[in-house]
Amino acid sequence: MGGGGTGDTGPVKARPVLVVLYDGVRLLDVSGPLEVFAEANEHGGRYELRTASPGGADVRANTGTRLGADLDLAAADPRGATVLVPGGPEWVRTIADTELVAQIRRLADGASRTASVCAGAFALAAAGVLDGRRATTHWDLTGQLARRFPLVRVDADAIFVKDGPVITSAGVTSGIDLTLALVEEDLGPEIARLVAKHLVVFLQRPGGQSQFSVRLETGRPRNEVLRGLLDAVAADPSAPHTLGDMAARAGVSVRHLTRLFREELGRTPARFVEQVRLEFAQQQLEGTVDPLDVVARRSGFGSVETLRRAFARGLGVTPSDYRSRFRTTGIS
Repeated sequence: MGGGGTGDTGPVKARPVLVVLYDGVRLLDVSGPLEVFAEANEHGGRYELRTASPGGADVRANTGTRLGADLDLAAADPRGATVLVPGGPEWVRTIADTELVAQIRRLADGASRTASVCAGAFALAAAGVLDGRRATTHWDLTGQLARRFPLVRVDADAIFVKDGPVITSAGVTSGIDLTLALVEEDLGPEIARLVAKHLVVFLQRPGGQSQFSVRLETGRPRNEVLRGLLDAVAADPSAPHTLGDMAARAGVSVRHLTRLFREELGRTPARFVEQVRLEFAQQQLEGTVDPLDVVARRSGFGSVETLRRAFARGLGVTPSDYRSRFRTTGIS
């Protein structure tokens, strides 16, 4: 079988892939991308898959699973390769390993392209690979990535980000999305679509990372009045919560309340209320089979059309699409 959309008439060229292993690496960050590349090989690709670890030693994944390495990281030749750096729950310990970080820097300098999965972005950032580049990581870690590495331009909502020869992806299973994009780049969309079909995954996942956050991180406001107001909104999203109502409840002027929201939360009162209602609606769509008009009423949106507009703004999907993708299967 040929190389899909490459347009080549000769043999499909070999494409080396080097996956970095280390103790505590997340198993799915490793196995997901490798499975995509292996499936692509069944449809005409020629990915040469190898793993490398410090000293070439076996490592223990986050699950306790032992993973064997093909070679010593220090002996790995990155020329012409895709270097993939998976993440792990103990990423703070990982980036403190100066020798590991130095090897990642060396490999990235010589590779054709460098990719990370989830918290693997921290290792790339620590190695200086992401300086001045757009990048992403798991939605729960984007703030920490931005604070620790201010030279990185963090995109908190992207499933994956390509900036030149460097590609970073979001949480865990997004490594599959990223690898499918690499396969499409190499072999064309027809092969990538076939691989996705065989793996029973989306070729292009709809929506961004914000759809996976159950609670938006608002922090704890310093102002006690504002804290009480936020708690009241979260406790009853369906209440009116107009700007005038909230200001009266807080005993402050509308202007002062708006200023408090901007200073402490970085958003308007109306935006905060919509976000609370949106996450409540998400929970209703995930956990009930109630029709959309009931969900809209309970979450404070009032109408299905208002609910749809909020989902489009906040999540990039319709309420019906969200329910179909994030409800349980119903299998018992």
